[in-house]
Amino acid sequence: MTSPSERVTVLVYSNVPEVRAQVRTAVGRRPAPDVGRIEWVECPAQSDVLRELDQGGIDLAILDGEAQPTGGMGLARQFKYELDDCPPIVVLIARRQDGWLASWSLADAVINTPIEPVESASVVAEQLRRRRTEIPVVR
Repeated sequence: MTSPSERVTVLVYSNVPEVRAQVRTAVGRRPAPDVGRIEWVECPAQSDVLRELDQGGIDLAILDGEAQPTGGMGLARQFKYELDDCPPIVVLIARRQDGWLASWSLADAVINTPIEPVESASVVAEQLRRRRTEIPVVR
């Protein structure tokens, strides 16, 4: 479990600045008392996401399923197949019916839009807890 004084790094990807701001505002700096303080990394483009994940140190990635030109669901699937120690991935979906597509993308969880603060903070906290308690995959 993450100690409350520990910091965690959460990446948020969307080509729309307002979406990134909505995620940060809804989740906040500490989504639960037992989860460390969040340091946000904002990525407006796919290349930024790739660079940040290649550098490592990301505890959770939140990807906008509606991002342009590359949607978060396609990126989630790519990262799950290509990264040895892929962080948990949460995908923002615009329609509940897109849940099946998020499953196809291998996302660990979804947040529905419009973004609801209590729900989104709960999803993020749960994924951060899971990240800290799981044993990394070694190939």
